[in-house]
Amino acid sequence: MSAGYRFVYAPALAGFELAREHPFKPLRLELTRSLLEATGLLAADEVVAPEPLPPAALLAVHERRYVAAVEAASRGERPSDLLLYGLGTGDNPVFAGMHEVVLGVCAATVTAVDLVASGRARRAASFAGGLHHAQAAKASGFCLYNDLALGIRHAQQAYGLRVAYLDVDAHHGDGVQWLFYEDPTVLTVSLHESGRYLFPGTGHVYETGRGAGRGTAVNVPLEPYTEDASFLEAFDTVVGPALRAFAPDLIVLQAGADMHRFDPLADLNLTLAGMAACYERVVALADELTGGRLVVTGGGGYDPYRTVPRAWAHAWAALTGRQLPATLPERWRAVWHARLGPEAAALPRTASEDPDDFPPAPHRDAITRRNRHVAQRALATLQELWRETGLIRAD
Repeated sequence: MSAGYRFVYAPALAGFELAREHPFKPLRLELTRSLLEATGLLAADEVVAPEPLPPAALLAVHERRYVAAVEAASRGERPSDLLLYGLGTGDNPVFAGMHEVVLGVCAATVTAVDLVASGRARRAASFAGGLHHAQAAKASGFCLYNDLALGIRHAQQAYGLRVAYLDVDAHHGDGVQWLFYEDPTVLTVSLHESGRYLFPGTGHVYETGRGAGRGTAVNVPLEPYTEDASFLEAFDTVVGPALRAFAPDLIVLQAGADMHRFDPLADLNLTLAGMAACYERVVALADELTGGRLVVTGGGGYDPYRTVPRAWAHAWAALTGRQLPATLPERWRAVWHARLGPEAAALPRTASEDPDDFPPAPHRDAITRRNRHVAQRALATLQELWRETGLIRAD
């Protein structure tokens, strides 16, 4: 296998449907793949199936009792302590076969990491993954097992790599942060809507790591209605300096698409152009710092027709150095119209929106000033810790 680009995919990954009316729609994965194929951005030989992952591999980040509870619920049993594990809730309902389906999602992300870490691929994507809220012994926020943490742990254990985890989902990447909160070989960086307003309520500037990991957790909580320019300013203020100081061997990007202004479950105001600019910055950092080694996953994104396929197509385009055409193929829309019927009316015709369609956010200047202050404070806080611990260069 040549060291090019790999898109990890299998039809079974679309089976991760929590409930019929649940906002988490696995169809978005198929929409993304088919859009990339229709535009010529994804070649057949770039698509690879996940390598099987044994259930025991979950124990690298999850507690045995939790995995046992998930397996029991997946078989149709209802242990009395189900709710203690975050299972059987509105966010994380129980469904038959859920253990096997989400184990497959984890396999996809671990496969993507292994392809890049081993040198079999330069960069790889696992858009089925991105389940960043799952905790060691608890499901949370639509996330059952933490595929990202498993991928990072695999990079550590199998290849001895230092990993920078970057999360640009609208929701704080709490599960990954807590799982590596005391680990000096993993840097977690999250830009998200402030936990003062949005689930999971964490991701504050003062969450900076603990013990040996002090200074390796970075959080930039942003104001609701943050737009492209302010988001990218915060990104440039914090992400580049943090990653350069940490000097990772591999970057893992959680590219949740719910920071878009159309998303119904968050309040950030980014456009597809702003999101694409963010992805391009991450690729540039990978080229600068890791020899190009980068793994991209999916994550949030609850506008499954208009936003998610285009957002992740832009991510794949950035990852591969290709260009998404301005007008999307009509045949792509026609295929999905035949399958979805009236729902397909929401499918877009263009790769990006017209910026003139969106009025400026209210209180734009105040939001920009607040975000600038938070980003500068986050960096200053980390630089002080870096000087104190000597763990990371503070220049």
